[in-house]
Amino acid sequence: MRSLGTNLRTLLWALILALAVWVAAVTAADPDEVHTLQNPVKLELVGQDPSLIISGDYPQQVDVTLRAPSSVWERINADPASVRAILDLSGLSSGQHTVNIQIQVSERPVRLIAASPSSVMLTLEPIANRTLKINLGVSGQPSIGFQAGSPIIDPLEIKISGAESLVNKVAQAHIAVNLDGLRENVDRSLAVELLDENGQQIINGISLLPETVHVTIPISQQGGYRDLAVKVVVHGQVASGYRLANISVYPPVVTVYSGDPSVVNALPGIVETEPLDLQNANNDINTRLQLNLPAGVSVIGDQTVLIQAGISPIESSLTLSTEPVDVTGLPADLSAQVLPSTVDVIVSGPLPLLDTLTRQDVHVSVDVTGLTVGTHQLTPKVEILIADVSVESILPGTIEVTLSPSNAPATPTITPTPTPKP
Repeated sequence: MRSLGTNLRTLLWALILALAVWVAAVTAADPDEVHTLQNPVKLELVGQDPSLIISGDYPQQVDVTLRAPSSVWERINADPASVRAILDLSGLSSGQHTVNIQIQVSERPVRLIAASPSSVMLTLEPIANRTLKINLGVSGQPSIGFQAGSPIIDPLEIKISGAESLVNKVAQAHIAVNLDGLRENVDRSLAVELLDENGQQIINGISLLPETVHVTIPISQQGGYRDLAVKVVVHGQVASGYRLANISVYPPVVTVYSGDPSVVNALPGIVETEPLDLQNANNDINTRLQLNLPAGVSVIGDQTVLIQAGISPIESSLTLSTEPVDVTGLPADLSAQVLPSTVDVIVSGPLPLLDTLTRQDVHVSVDVTGLTVGTHQLTPKVEILIADVSVESILPGTIEVTLSPSNAPATPTITPTPTPKP
């Protein structure tokens, strides 16, 4: 019996030693690591009484730190949904509560090191519902000669729901319309604002059904008033070489009035200005003109309209033939031969400027600075002395320039001998 007891103790120690060796080997091959999840875990609510609602803000995410073997971390990183943060509200009634956050990890083995936050303090309130009539606030006045009719609101009421304390703060459901300067009917959907008794808007925590209300307000013109388009009457022609680019008028529509509505209704739908004189104009025009109206009809507001006429020169092009080519940057010990010695230059710009362009305003040259003896292909440069005139092309675009020493034998000059008189 003593021998059997000794053998069992020896066997037990052998098993313990073997297990320790195995654990050490596994740990060495797959060591534990402590990490905080790269992305916070979304907080899930469960067990909430459907008749209650959370009042105020509470954390939406939780930072989770775990200890796990590296192989387990690989699986967790591959499937972030394996870690959950749960806030269990089961059995909680209205009032303030502190609830611990439960961290669940589907992978094993894992040890929770920390969760931040680890608990949440929140307030549960009963859900309240109310029906409110829409309050329409109208500000401003339509344009002169127009009047607003009775507004139509659809729907007339909305339903709100939310935490009881917030719902009880709502004093009115409000929409606002500004009629200032309108000439056409109002037909739009407007967002409903919830206001407290101090007129402050309540933004969060309450749901509205519907969130927008459709508002229609008819805008009609009063008798004796009428809107007329302004037609600019022009006289004369702009200066030669120029064109009329555009004419604009402000306001483009004016409101007129007559004590006899039939006079206004008989108008052709337009009102003409005094003649705008364009004769020989070569600059933009900015002026105010009177309107030509029949007797008994007057303009509401400013009695003149602003006229802006854009006048710009006609663009054209011109070819300057056989322009001589000068050589610049030529050292004193070199001479140059240029082939061809002239080029054609095509320029473009305002026609009035092209009409005044002379050969003295154009200079063509090639720069040989730094070049040595030999033949060179160079691009000529054109300088225009008149602003707003640009070079379109040079023909030919490349010039052959041959540089040679200036002491090279020059071609002898033959002087003709005069014929003696008899």
